[in-house]
Amino acid sequence: MDAARPRLAGPDHRRAVLVTTVPSVVAAVPLIWASGGLPPAFWTMAVLAVVVDVRPYVVPGRRASAVILPSICFTFGIALAWGALPAVAVQTVAVAVAGARMRHSPRRTLHLTVQHAAALIAASAVAHLVSLRVDDSPGWWAAVLICAAAVTWMLARYSVAALARALTSDTPPRRRRRGHADLFATAALLLLGPVVLVAARVSPALLPLALLALHAVHRMVRWAGEFERATRFDPLTGLPNRRGLQAAMAERDPDRRRALLLIDLDRFRTVNDALGHGAGDRLLTRVADRLTAAVPTHDLVVRLGGDEFAVLATRVEDPASARRIAQHLTDELSRPFPLDGTPVELSASIGIALQSGRRDDSTLLREAESAMYEAKERGDQVAVHGPDVAEHTPDKLTLVADLRTALRRDPPDDGIVLYYQPQVAIATGEVVGVEALLRWRHPRRGTVGPEELLRAAEPTPVMRLLTARVLEEVVAQLAAWRRDRVPLRAAVNVSARDLHAGDIADRVGALLGRYGVPADLLQLEITESALMADPHRVLETTTRLSRMGVGISLDDFGTGYSSLQHLRRLPLAEVKIDRSFVLGMTTDRGDAAIVRSVIGLADSLGLRAVAEGVEDEATWRMLAAAGCHTAQGWFHARPMPATDLATWRRRYRPVKAGNRGEIDSGPAVKPSNDEGAGWPPSPAKR
Repeated sequence: MDAARPRLAGPDHRRAVLVTTVPSVVAAVPLIWASGGLPPAFWTMAVLAVVVDVRPYVVPGRRASAVILPSICFTFGIALAWGALPAVAVQTVAVAVAGARMRHSPRRTLHLTVQHAAALIAASAVAHLVSLRVDDSPGWWAAVLICAAAVTWMLARYSVAALARALTSDTPPRRRRRGHADLFATAALLLLGPVVLVAARVSPALLPLALLALHAVHRMVRWAGEFERATRFDPLTGLPNRRGLQAAMAERDPDRRRALLLIDLDRFRTVNDALGHGAGDRLLTRVADRLTAAVPTHDLVVRLGGDEFAVLATRVEDPASARRIAQHLTDELSRPFPLDGTPVELSASIGIALQSGRRDDSTLLREAESAMYEAKERGDQVAVHGPDVAEHTPDKLTLVADLRTALRRDPPDDGIVLYYQPQVAIATGEVVGVEALLRWRHPRRGTVGPEELLRAAEPTPVMRLLTARVLEEVVAQLAAWRRDRVPLRAAVNVSARDLHAGDIADRVGALLGRYGVPADLLQLEITESALMADPHRVLETTTRLSRMGVGISLDDFGTGYSSLQHLRRLPLAEVKIDRSFVLGMTTDRGDAAIVRSVIGLADSLGLRAVAEGVEDEATWRMLAAAGCHTAQGWFHARPMPATDLATWRRRYRPVKAGNRGEIDSGPAVKPSNDEGAGWPPSPAKR
C-alpha cells in the first residue's frame, strides 16, 4: 500500500501536480459558478472531498479502475443534493489531486475523471428523476432511491472502465473477477453519502466527523490488501508464490514470447540436516535475493515452495536465448553462499518451457516441471521441454491415477504381475537367482510394460505404494521357494524416491521377519541416477540394508553417471554390466574391452559381475573367458511367471562354459495368449 502512494517530494512530482491539478481547477470553477449560489454545507463537503483524496485507497494487484477515491462519499452526496454539475466539478479536482499523489500519467488521470463523471451523472439522473432532494424528509422510499442511485453509480463507473480498456488495449478482452473488498469499500463510501447529507442539514460543523468513518473504510481496504498479499506472496522470501505466478501468466502479450524456467536446488536437504532448518530458511532468502538481482526488472522471480523457484522470462526469442538465461542463473547460484561463516555450495537443475500458441498456464508449468526432471535424470543442469522430454501428459496422469486405484485392491485383483528372469552362474551353469520384473494388466489398455509404468509412476508418490506391493510379493515368493527347498536369491529394482525416503530399510526388515526369509536371499538393485539427487541419504539407506544382510546391486553400470567412487563407497555386492555393452561385445572391440574392464574391476573389489542381455552362445563364452560370474538374458530364458519358472527349472540342464550344445536356449514354457503386448518384454529388460 505504501509503495503505491509515494511521498510528495522532488521537482518531477511538483511538475506532475501542476500539470494535472491546475487545469482541473480551471475547468471546475466555471461549472461551480454556473450552478448558482451554493450553501456553506456544499463548500465544506467540497473541501473535504479534495482533502481526503490526498490519500486514496488502492487495491493491490489491480488496474486504475480499482483505485477507490474516498471523495466519492462527498461528491455522491453533492450529486444527490445539488445535482451533477457541481458534483462533477468537485470530483474533477479531487481526481487530479489523487492522480498527482499516485504519480499517475495525465492519460490515466483523465480515465479516472471520465469514469467518476459518468458515474455521478448517472446517479444524479436516477435521483432527480424521482425528484429526490436534500430538503425532502428522508423516509424508507428515499432510502430505496438512494440505494438505486448508488448501484447506478457503480454500474456506470465500471462499465466506462471496461469500455476504456477495450478501446485502448490491443489484447482481446477477458473476464475479470473483481475483488469483494473493492465492491464493499465502494458501496460503503457511497452509502455514507446520505449520512453526510443529514449532517449537513443539522450543521456543516458535523461533516468532519465523517473522517472517522472514512478511516474505518481505509482500514478495511488495507486489511484486504494485506490479505491479498498474503495469498499471492511467499512470507519467507517476499517473492510472489504459485498464485502470484498464475496471475502474472494470465496477463498475455501476443507480441512477446515468454518462457518459464523452473529451478530446483540440488542437495538442499543436506543444508537442513547439517545446519538446521533456520539456516536453511536464511539460505532460501539469499537464493531469492540473488535470483532477483540476476533477473531483469521486466521478468518475474517466484518461489513455488520448498526449494523450488521459477522465473517467468517475458522477452525470449527462441530456446537458445532461454538457455542463455538459465545458464546465467546457474552461474549465479554456483557461487558460494556465506552462511554463518560457512561457504555453502549449491547447484540447481532448471527446466525450460516456452509459451507458444494459446496453451493454458497449467500446461506450461507442467512442461517446465517435466524438463526439470529430465535435467536431473540426465545429470545436466538445464533441459528444454521438447518431444524427447518425458512429458506428464493427461494420459500419463490418468495411468498413474488408475494405478493408485488398482493398488488399493488386494492381489490378484490389482492386476500387478511379477515375472522372473533366471540368473545363471557361468562357471557351473546353475541357476543362482532371479530378477523380478514388473507387469501390469490394465483393464482397458492391456498389459503395460515396466518402462511405461515406471516412467509415469516414479516422479509421483504412487511409486512408493508400487514398491511396497512388489516387495511384499517377492518376499512371499521367496518364502514359498524355501518351503519347496528351492532357496533362490531374488533381485528387485527400487527407485530413487524409495531410497530418498529412508524408511525402506525398516519396511524390508519387517517383511523379512514376517515371512521368515533370510536377508541374504533378497537383493535390491539401484541405478546410478538415484545417487545424483541425494548421494548422502542413499549411502545411509544402502548401508543400513547391507548391515541387515540384504545385497545391494548397482544396475546398468557403465551408462549415465558412472563413477568409480560409487564402487568404492557404496556397500555393494554386485555390479550389473549394462546390456548395451554386452549385446555388442562379439562384434565391437570397444564394447568387449569395456565389459572385460568392468569384470576385472569388480573382481578386484570382491564384487560379483552380472552381464545383462546375453542372447547368444558366442557372447556367453566370451563372458566365461573374461571371468564374468553371472549371466542373464534370452540365451538362457526369458522372463516368466513364478509357476512357469518351476516348469522351466525341471527341464533346464546346467552346463559348464566348456561344454557345448547342452543348454536349452529358449523358454521351456511359452506364455499364454492373455499376455498380449506384454510379450516379449521391453528390450530394456528382456
